[in-house]
Amino acid sequence: MFYGITDLTTFILGTIFIVLLPGPNSLYVMAAASRWGVGAGYRGAFGIFTGDLILMVLAATGTASLLRTTPELFMVIKYAGAAYLAWVGVGLMRSALATWRGRNQAATVDQAAQAARVAPRTYRTALVISLMNPKAILFFVSFFIQFVDPAYAHPGLSFMILGIIVQIVSLIYLSALIFGGAYLADQFRRRRRLSAGATGTVGGMFLGFSAKLATATLS
Repeated sequence: MFYGITDLTTFILGTIFIVLLPGPNSLYVMAAASRWGVGAGYRGAFGIFTGDLILMVLAATGTASLLRTTPELFMVIKYAGAAYLAWVGVGLMRSALATWRGRNQAATVDQAAQAARVAPRTYRTALVISLMNPKAILFFVSFFIQFVDPAYAHPGLSFMILGIIVQIVSLIYLSALIFGGAYLADQFRRRRRLSAGATGTVGGMFLGFSAKLATATLS
């Protein structure tokens, strides 16, 4: 046992596997990087980190267990999150349609200035997506808390170590997606309709995540 963690190897492997599963968190960060650059991608990533940290604290303090004991609360969060993901998806699809029709800003617009304008929204959007992400909620409520020995004298230290591991894995994965998204942006810059198709696909996937969250359960 390592500082009250019952099976560190299994936790690390499980975390890597779960983080690598496609979800709205990673998809949004990659989309932000491809549309507004690496800086916007990392602002989105920090929104994800903040949301995950909040979920970790709720899980570690037992607050998240209210979702199991209060089905009405889970229903409210579930449908609010589904509506928000749908709103993000529709926004992406509208942007894709505008790009397809050639009504987006001219290519000469300075991309750094554009990214600066959307920066606060990128962080806030990623934060809300993280808090409403069914994969993240289920991970912290059902998986994360299982690896701390309740008899250990300092469970806060155990949760802190597990949380650091989660954030490191997320940082590595999201960094790869951010730079991958920025590379794709360079490839799409002269291919307006290809860029529109990719953005529309991402928007459609967000609508799919919305439907998945609307039907999610904690069982």
